[in-house]
Amino acid sequence: MKLIFWTIAAVILMIGFPWFAAAFVDHAGMIVCLLLFFAVNPIFSVACGFSAGKEIRRLWVLPIIVAGLFFVGAQLFFATGERTFLWYSAGYLIIGIAAMWLSLSMKKRNH
Repeated sequence: MKLIFWTIAAVILMIGFPWFAAAFVDHAGMIVCLLLFFAVNPIFSVACGFSAGKEIRRLWVLPIIVAGLFFVGAQLFFATGERTFLWYSAGYLIIGIAAMWLSLSMKKRNH
């Protein structure tokens, strides 16, 4: 159930928000993209990673899903073939895995 919740949230955030920014935001589009790339997406990656670390057996795939959905959304709604989005995706994956590892180690320390 939690995997479904986080996956739906990731689809909304990683595909829905870029679509919204590309389709409806005219003059402030770059600001919206910068907020997504440097604030919203990394924070969401951390939240997903922490959640995955609490239930590692069920949610270990969550950082991969988030990074993959970001890459798909960026390719759909921004410059297709741009390598920068691959680097962002890798960064979000690393952030999510680091948060998952931190959450898992905190969980083990408390038990």
